[in-house]
Amino acid sequence: MSRPIAATIHVESMKHNLACAKAQAPGAKAWGVVKANGYGHGLERAMRGFADADGLALVEVDYAVRLRELGWKKPILLLEGFFDPADLHTMAGYDLQAAVHCNEQLAWLEAAQAGLAERGIKFDLHLKMNSGMNRLGFMPDAYAAAHARLSAMACVRSITMITHFANADDAEHPLLPIAEQVRRFEAGTAGLAGARSLSNSAGVLMHQQTLRNDWIRPGIMLYGGSPGGATAESFGLQPTMTLTSEIIGIQHIVAGDVVGYGSRFQAEGPMTIGVVACGYADGYPRSAPMGTPALVDGVRTRLVGRVSMDMLTVDLTDVPSARVGSKVTLWGRGMPIDEVAEAAGTIGYELMCALAQRVPVREG
Repeated sequence: MSRPIAATIHVESMKHNLACAKAQAPGAKAWGVVKANGYGHGLERAMRGFADADGLALVEVDYAVRLRELGWKKPILLLEGFFDPADLHTMAGYDLQAAVHCNEQLAWLEAAQAGLAERGIKFDLHLKMNSGMNRLGFMPDAYAAAHARLSAMACVRSITMITHFANADDAEHPLLPIAEQVRRFEAGTAGLAGARSLSNSAGVLMHQQTLRNDWIRPGIMLYGGSPGGATAESFGLQPTMTLTSEIIGIQHIVAGDVVGYGSRFQAEGPMTIGVVACGYADGYPRSAPMGTPALVDGVRTRLVGRVSMDMLTVDLTDVPSARVGSKVTLWGRGMPIDEVAEAAGTIGYELMCALAQRVPVREG
């Protein structure tokens, strides 16, 4: 008999969440972001869950090729662009779009354009502006020159103007509010032709009424996680991954007894401790502190002691019906992943993406 841990992917909930994103931006097309193997959900499942998206976006060139091999016919966007001139041949062969964010990429395109033109190849490219996040993109005062260089290339069919928000979940951020990034974007793109793409999940859910997008780029919201500001449920989103396991052992301890590595938890009185078949080797965060919530047979309880490689321990004192074989929900339906992530000092994105390969994945 196999170890009882499993992750259940809810494809219908993925469809629901995409519909929520599109409803928030009825005049825009939607990229479904499927990077990191569909945020840990699996590329093939993500493709089915987001079948109604206008395109799929990711960062991995090989995964983009895999999407074509799986039968995806609509646009595919490489969000970090191409990493090497050889990627241009892959883009041409598989009809991929790409971000352009630096002078090196412009130079690679210029060097390759004659050969591309001979083959009749034209790319749809997405020129990225660094409007304040300071990761990728051209500064606003250099953006028009980069746009002109792209526009002059025979291998370029269209240019979409994009940027990425650092704090769309906090409109009043003291250092870089979204309004300031929008102001910089508007100044840098003034007078330039092309479609616009600004909104990530937080932009879609919290600022869509004030942003003009031709394309939106929802990510975490498609997987039932909140980008911040409020709970996923309050946005009408549904969890798309539920991680479950079972109680595999029970210990009855008394005042003064300790639990787990490092003996970090000490009982103040009689307690019942449940051992769950899940640990950091399954992708559950080792950083999760005592008190992190979990469900046992549908009853809310808490972690006690330190998360180990293959096991964690929960307080069953107030779950008298619990026994070996009792069902445990670690996140997902009934236990919001954002709540678990917040307790562990991380975000739901990381928990989804960190799901270990050894965890069986099913649909339901």
